[in-house]
Amino acid sequence: MAKSPQTSGFQPLDREGLVQQVSTLLTKAIVTGQLAPGARLSESVVARELGVSRAPVREAARLLENSGLVTYHANRGFFVRETSAEALSNLYELRIVIETAAAMRVIRHGLSETIDRLAAQIDALHEVAQQGADMLTQVEADMEFHRLLCAGSGNPKFLHVFEQIAAETEFSIMVIGRLYDDPHKIAETHEPIVNALRRGDEAGTRHAIGYHIGVAQDLVTEQFRRLESGSAEP
Repeated sequence: MAKSPQTSGFQPLDREGLVQQVSTLLTKAIVTGQLAPGARLSESVVARELGVSRAPVREAARLLENSGLVTYHANRGFFVRETSAEALSNLYELRIVIETAAAMRVIRHGLSETIDRLAAQIDALHEVAQQGADMLTQVEADMEFHRLLCAGSGNPKFLHVFEQIAAETEFSIMVIGRLYDDPHKIAETHEPIVNALRRGDEAGTRHAIGYHIGVAQDLVTEQFRRLESGSAEP
């Protein structure tokens, strides 16, 4: 009996915005673990299941390479990136630098509308927690707060860099399963940032962002060190 072709559960796409659609689908598959770290990203398999040519799949894979989710090996193709505790620590350190700089612009340029949007996103985070949403929805809502901060800073370069590392951050959190036992805690940890921004307190904002992202940095990297040593709890 002939062996059935390899499948990954993707559904065919229409022809509009193919590269971005493929990139979004592959990102979600990697972040949620549907495509595991180290797995080969077969262009032919993905293209067949999505009902597209290999060209948009290859372009999408290049986008994922730029965002740190996949790596390319000559003559072998693309593979889902296997990250490390050190790499993730560096990632969170970069986030602290970028988001602190974005927040300083918000204060110095009096961008009160940005602060209002951030406060509204905290409400959205509480709503997600109240609804008992799945982990991916919680993580996406969390990252949207930080995306709004960068987008609302008035410097598009901050948002550009943030978008390059956002998916890798989501991936790291999904791999360890959670940051806090109480999902409302995710929302609450953002409140000191908004409070400091409202006061126009630069030092307080720096501290709030450093503490908020730093705690996540410690939790994520510690769990990855356990995974690397094979001692992570189930």
